[in-house]
Amino acid sequence: NFHYHSCHIFSLQIKDVEVLNCEYGKNTIKFLRLHREGKKHFVKEVEVCTHLRLTSAQEYLEGNNSLVIPTDTIKNTVLALAKKNGIPTLEQFAIDICKYFMTFCQVAYVKTYVQEVPWQRLHENGVPHVHSFICVPDGIRFCEAEQCRNGPLVVFAGIKDLKLMKTTQSGFEGFYKNEYTTLPERHDRILCGELFCKWSYGECKDFDFDCIWYMNKIRECILEAFAGPPDCGEYSPSYQKTVNSIQMLVLSKVSQVQVIEVILNNTFYNVVDMKNLGLTNDKEVSKCSKHNLRGLFRNTQPKSIAAVLHRVVKASKLSHPAPVKASPYL
Repeated sequence: NFHYHSCHIFSLQIKDVEVLNCEYGKNTIKFLRLHREGKKHFVKEVEVCTHLRLTSAQEYLEGNNSLVIPTDTIKNTVLALAKKNGIPTLEQFAIDICKYFMTFCQVAYVKTYVQEVPWQRLHENGVPHVHSFICVPDGIRFCEAEQCRNGPLVVFAGIKDLKLMKTTQSGFEGFYKNEYTTLPERHDRILCGELFCKWSYGECKDFDFDCIWYMNKIRECILEAFAGPPDCGEYSPSYQKTVNSIQMLVLSKVSQVQVIEVILNNTFYNVVDMKNLGLTNDKEVSKCSKHNLRGLFRNTQPKSIAAVLHRVVKASKLSHPAPVKASPYL
């Protein structure tokens, strides 16, 4: 009887419902693309995630798979495009994937995420090696491209897992206090965190993405804003102000960036009290405690300090430009 009633319940039709989103795709397509120029080799190791939304949700609502592009086909397509086109830049590769899947009439939306393993060419006595590399964990470059049918192709880029620290020129004072406040004010502390930074180029144009990354040196802008001048640094009154300084410097130096999001997952270092050991600890030894909210929320980017900035288009007396849209990835 229980089995019969269960089947009966699941066969009922629910009226007045609407499918808001129904998409699927292939995650974690990992591969290495090797390019040879004579004896000199170039490598790109990437991880790709590609998701599709179809014009009909019939596979979801009715079990009709006639429009479904299998995830195995998605994986093979990504590998084939890497073979045929190479990976000139992460962004261009993501664009190639989006454009390919938009050729299918049943595809209404495609989104592709690509991140790069940070391989760097080995140098011996200042001489670059022709075919040997080292993996350097100084931040992971990534990008996203997405497109709706009859809509613009939008490109995002970013860097994640960038761990930063400065041992002075940071404090936290003058904050709101009530009967539950136990945090002491500090004018000289270690500022440390793991940074996630993502920006939007807006509608896809004929950008030289590698040029923007290497010549405009977005990564270096982040480091400069975080650290300040190399001989003296720059005081940070809070993690929030450091996040804002990073965003403002990138926007001021890289005109192609329209929207920028920065998340700084802070790591606290508390000076160890060594009086019971008969020692004076002048901030030489500190205990680490991470406060990154990991594990409290499922399937979300862990956030401690987060903010988004976008350029505002100023209206002239003769024209009324369209407003800048808020970040689509929040």
